[in-house]
Amino acid sequence: MRAAAPSPDTGRRRLVLGLGCERGTPPEELVALAISVVDRPGDIAFVATLDVRAEEPAMQAVARHYGVPLVTFTAARLEAETPRLANPSDIVFAHTGCHGVAEAAALAQAGEKARLVRGKTKSAHATVAIAESSQSFAALSSQTDSASSHIDSRERV
Repeated sequence: MRAAAPSPDTGRRRLVLGLGCERGTPPEELVALAISVVDRPGDIAFVATLDVRAEEPAMQAVARHYGVPLVTFTAARLEAETPRLANPSDIVFAHTGCHGVAEAAALAQAGEKARLVRGKTKSAHATVAIAESSQSFAALSSQTDSASSHIDSRERV
């Protein structure tokens, strides 16, 4: 199953909002955390996270808030981003199998040349981070193996 088609201007948007959360995190907590770090809401092209959190209402609430697709990645794919993380965590690794979720998911979706513009920021039960792509997502979609939806992370965007 493929994600809903991105909005027509997704090609101009260059930011990916990476999210991590504990199971059962209240949606309002994650939405408030996201709002607190996003300076340019119109530039968010995707919300990204770990595949096992795809059905969390908090994740879906943030994607709905920004009107963008929720994309997910396996722990193994996020672990591949470890060298680029600003805040890798052995504790996160012990729980998820990857050294970071929010930063890694943002970077994975934003592409190989992406950079973190906002490192991991925490609330009581969640984390967010923002990565900026160096190219439009329209161009990336033909080059990446990132997730297209929370259903199958092997499909193309």
